[in-house]
Amino acid sequence: MSHDVVDYISPETVFTLDELFHERVRRSPNGIAYLYYDEQAGRWCELTWLAMLQEVINWQQALMREKLAVGDRVAIMLKNCPTWVVFDQAALGLGLVTVPLYVSDRPENVAYVLQDSGAKLLLVNSTDDWHPIDQLNVDFTSLQRVVTYKSLLNDDNDQRIIGLDKWLLSSSSNQFKHLVSSADVLATIVYTSGTTGKPKGVMLTHGNIMQNAWGSLGVFTVYPHDVFLSFLPLSHALERMAGYCLPIMSGASVAFARSVQQLQEDLANVRPTIIVTVPRIFERIQFALRGKLENGPAYARCLFEWAVKVGYSRFEYEQGRRRWHWPHLFWPLLKTLVASKLQARLGGRLRLAVAGGAALSADSARTFIGLGVPIVQGYGLTETSPVISVNHAESNLPSSVGHTLQGVQVRLGEFDGLEVRGPNVMQGYWNNQAANEAIFTDDGWLKTGDVAKIDETGRITITGRIKEIIVLSNGEKVPPADIEAAIL
Repeated sequence: MSHDVVDYISPETVFTLDELFHERVRRSPNGIAYLYYDEQAGRWCELTWLAMLQEVINWQQALMREKLAVGDRVAIMLKNCPTWVVFDQAALGLGLVTVPLYVSDRPENVAYVLQDSGAKLLLVNSTDDWHPIDQLNVDFTSLQRVVTYKSLLNDDNDQRIIGLDKWLLSSSSNQFKHLVSSADVLATIVYTSGTTGKPKGVMLTHGNIMQNAWGSLGVFTVYPHDVFLSFLPLSHALERMAGYCLPIMSGASVAFARSVQQLQEDLANVRPTIIVTVPRIFERIQFALRGKLENGPAYARCLFEWAVKVGYSRFEYEQGRRRWHWPHLFWPLLKTLVASKLQARLGGRLRLAVAGGAALSADSARTFIGLGVPIVQGYGLTETSPVISVNHAESNLPSSVGHTLQGVQVRLGEFDGLEVRGPNVMQGYWNNQAANEAIFTDDGWLKTGDVAKIDETGRITITGRIKEIIVLSNGEKVPPADIEAAIL
């Protein structure tokens, strides 16, 4: 797909994420940038790009009063909302490095990240989020300010804490500052899961993220009238790139979902055209559908299964992988009776659903694609900003993770381990030379840790993890799947 179809902002035009934002404001000042639900008003509200710019300028003035220097780290622990974007853009424009934190993370993990990154400022929702971290008695030698989004109900003895209403003063300035201008400057440190040890800080540059968004727009066309529904945490690398950076690059709007629990209602109200998600969301919807069918009449179950079967067969025909079959003639009826009802639950306008972060099960893919939900599966790592490859809508093989983005190269190394290099690959891990030496090959390729197959067209299929490979008594190394196949 050509980048010339829509007036995208190219990484050759601007080099940093804050310049990208400012250029979008210049091109689309009155365009709808973000939608959010105002609990007090009881309705969805809109923010234009120009309104966002003024907010960013106000936040920059507040950050400048903290005497922060270019390269200093600032952390954010908020759920998805316009303020998340405002804070990030204000910090990036001042040359600061943002450290995103999960609001649901354990206090011990948050404390480690704050200490390891040397964050000098932290933005949280309220003191209820800060006190469990503070009570760990960790020596936060660098942390000099904790800003709470909600006003403080009473004075806190900790002099570092201040409510946003007192910290963020109105500003007469109308100048958005850009203190860095190189794509190679560090933009963010994203800490990976610490389930198998301490979290590792992935260092991503402005160019890493922008090139990944640009490569993604080479696969999918995104229009200014498109609406994303953002519900994956912005601290997740996939949402940060595909649900935040990419819409700025393309001029699309983003609506911030209230919560996963209210996702069904938000889908119906926002009626998104694009979502970026993880397979677990589809599995939850599928589980609910199956439960409803099990408790319903037998004919409804039969009709549902027939619709899935015919719909998926039709999808395979459209993809050029099977011949036309006469049951396809029944699709208009099955779409009306079955598929349209599921599509309506997703808002009725969905034209693209990108799934990543984990493997999409064959059953989920068959069910949703069969019922006309346009799911494409992608693959990547936080360390690669994050997308490495993704299926194209017109060349969609759900059992694979598609082809690489433009500029991204892959190869198979030892044990058929997938290795990657390209403009999306991280600078390295923060304060962790041992981890850097372990993940990069001698010639500079990043080892993903995944076992893969690459066909003659370059299509990638992930088959397992290198750490799962079993060493036999004769020294031969085989993946568990091969042993299972031999036994069964």
